[in-house]
Amino acid sequence: MNPPTAKPAPDTDTKLMQSVAERAARRTFWLTHGERSLARNLAMIGALGWLVITPTLVGVFLGRWLDRLFKAGIFWTGALIVAGLTLGCWLAWRRIEEIQREDPS
Repeated sequence: MNPPTAKPAPDTDTKLMQSVAERAARRTFWLTHGERSLARNLAMIGALGWLVITPTLVGVFLGRWLDRLFKAGIFWTGALIVAGLTLGCWLAWRRIEEIQREDPS
């Protein structure tokens, strides 16, 4: 006796079809436009680095100032480093998604 086969949920089929369509679109784009240049990739890496490091450094300087002002050791510095790093990573993530929408290669 054969066990009954479960049909995938309709939204699973939709997600799969959407995924396949996106992959086909990326491949078509790549075939027509080619890869991004090395210079463009390096520029993107540099821009992403600045997006992460700038809020982190702002957190460091603001935290050091607050620690000196309130004589709090490194309390504010540590907290604002984490906040700045979190903000910087979120900004970089959004920028990567934006680049992928513009240039799906």
